[in-house]
Amino acid sequence: MRAGRIGLVAASAGAVLLLSGCSQPAGIAGVRTAAASSPSSSLSTAPPAPVTAPAGDDPVRVPPPKLSKYTYAFPVKGCEVTYQRKLLVLPKTTIWAPRGCAFVAPVAGVVDEVDTVNRWLPSTDEGAHREGRFVTIVGDDGVRYLGGHLDSVAEGIRPGVRVKAGQTLGRVGTSGNARDTGPNLYFAISWKTGPGFWWVRRGMVEPWDYLDAWQSGNRTYSPRKETLALRRKLGETPPCTVLCSAQRAAEPSAEPTRERKRKRKATPTPTPEFVHTLSPTTAGTG
Repeated sequence: MRAGRIGLVAASAGAVLLLSGCSQPAGIAGVRTAAASSPSSSLSTAPPAPVTAPAGDDPVRVPPPKLSKYTYAFPVKGCEVTYQRKLLVLPKTTIWAPRGCAFVAPVAGVVDEVDTVNRWLPSTDEGAHREGRFVTIVGDDGVRYLGGHLDSVAEGIRPGVRVKAGQTLGRVGTSGNARDTGPNLYFAISWKTGPGFWWVRRGMVEPWDYLDAWQSGNRTYSPRKETLALRRKLGETPPCTVLCSAQRAAEPSAEPTRERKRKRKATPTPTPEFVHTLSPTTAGTG
């Protein structure tokens, strides 16, 4: 009886020792390790601290690259403008601006031609007179610039006078064949020719890329390379191909056909040789 009790106690003690041994955390033999903490106890429930961007300096303005040694000015000064950016009949552009806005020299240079007389007539529509009052300059870059449809030419502006970029040459108006439109500046880029070759003066190089650059702040973007390359390709005085002939005045419908033909032969279409530079001192209106 007593032996049975001793055996039961011994068995119970062995079971307790076995259970306690199994509950010990794993570790190096002979070294007790701390019980592993529960996963939830290691996570923080506090929201993360907000991140504040460090204070910085103002943006550094980088000037546009210098593309040439020449400095240009947008040809209309002190007024809001719009202008065409596509080819319409001739490689030129129409800069729409209020009447009286200043037309200024796009670059430093010398005044080449000046016309203070509005000689254009709708009955003839002569190409040499379409710009009405106009001023051209030959820039130090070797390029010729035309501003036409002027309301007036600035005092002291005459052929041979030296001007600087941004200097006023005239005022925007509606002279020439712009008389039935809003005020605007006819602006064209070409190269210097003799006064009889007026069609070259009216525009050979598309100007809007240069206007975009000068207006946006890149004032060294030059048309010199493109202009001189085109002159080498076409020659200094290429033939007229667009809007070359003047219109004929209307004739009476009752006139016999034979008589009309005779008159046509007696009045040939004007040729470039008959066109002369207009005197800058002549006054009058067309």
